[in-house]
Amino acid sequence: MIESIKAAERLDSRGKPTVQVAVTTSHGTFYSLVPSGASTGKHEALELRDGDMSRYGGMGTTRAVAHVETLLGPALVEQKFDPKTQLKEIDKFMKELDGTADKSRLGANAILGISMACARAGAAAKGVPLYEFIRQEAGLEGPYVVPVPFLNVLNGGVHSGNTMAFQELMIAPTGAESFAEGIRLAVDVYSALKAIIADRFGAPATGIGDEGGFAPPISSLEDGLDLMVAAVEKAGHTGRIKFACDPASSEFFDKESGSYDLSFKDKTSNDVRASKDMQQLYKAIIAKYGLVLLEDPFAEDDWSSWTEFNRDCTIELVGDDLLCTNVERMKLASEKRACNALLLKLNQIGTVSEAIEAANYAFELGWRVFVSHRSGETTDDFIADLVVGLGTSHIKSGAPARGERIAKYNRLLDIEADLKEQLKHVVYAGPSF
Repeated sequence: MIESIKAAERLDSRGKPTVQVAVTTSHGTFYSLVPSGASTGKHEALELRDGDMSRYGGMGTTRAVAHVETLLGPALVEQKFDPKTQLKEIDKFMKELDGTADKSRLGANAILGISMACARAGAAAKGVPLYEFIRQEAGLEGPYVVPVPFLNVLNGGVHSGNTMAFQELMIAPTGAESFAEGIRLAVDVYSALKAIIADRFGAPATGIGDEGGFAPPISSLEDGLDLMVAAVEKAGHTGRIKFACDPASSEFFDKESGSYDLSFKDKTSNDVRASKDMQQLYKAIIAKYGLVLLEDPFAEDDWSSWTEFNRDCTIELVGDDLLCTNVERMKLASEKRACNALLLKLNQIGTVSEAIEAANYAFELGWRVFVSHRSGETTDDFIADLVVGLGTSHIKSGAPARGERIAKYNRLLDIEADLKEQLKHVVYAGPSF
């Protein structure tokens, strides 16, 4: 049973406050750190901030911490919940205690911190790794699947200072034989990309963004993808690396006109495109560069564009802001046939149980599930266990740089090695991600 729950204000990878939770049971004390997004969907669960401009520019989390220590924690201890068998009940109880649809009263950052720590406590009580506990909670069987990492190596949009509207360009080592080899291939390409950028734009252009990706002075999607093609060739891995893109298009969507402003970061130009023009752009890019995944190519409520594009989309079409890891949004997307994959972010929905529910519902719909970090990350490696526990076959956690990104990849290396040592039936997702 839960003996005590404590919380504290700590920092994320952008130096902004976040919530740390410590749950103590008879098996020990188990910690969690909650991530935070930059390009957030309006349908996400709400992370509670203080709004006190005298501390951290109003971004403090002392209110959320207080809710853990004075409301949520004592109530959970009083209920005598056992994380070993009652994670769903714990999460449901916290949702009901909050009483809002978006967890805005007590804060999704407060609730998620407890949920993550309780999952770790439950795993310890069962004597199994966290990924195994999550796997059992999800009711999954069959071989263990180690994911293909999708690594954000070039940044634009709100994640960089260049003028490229599109937020993320990713590499995916689908041609590897294992996760360990996949990471090696990705590091090779990342290093080659750095050298190419330094040669073309100068060493200062190799500075990295929030997720470890480079942000050279490029302005178009083609500019970025051409750099990536050159990097893959320089690294000697042509044919083994695939590309993906997250435009995060809600950031440059004009609701009044229903158009997309690709020059939103460059006021000296005027590149505004209608939905049909955007669809043609994406189709041309997919055909030319062989993209295997496209995330949020249209704005979160531009349903007609999503539906029209998905009619003949031949690659994985991922809803992030569109879905916000929310089953109700997923139901609407399914009815509209708007996408074929879910981006799974823990803090978008606010509890581990609801994230598992969303993943299972996506599988029922015949969709794929793409587990994701946030731009304001922490050194907590929870999502590495989550992606293996849910068998979702692919994960994005940034470039092979910055400690909070590497923590996830190192944990996945450990998981793969442990599973092989135990002679478990384990496969690397590879091309079938």
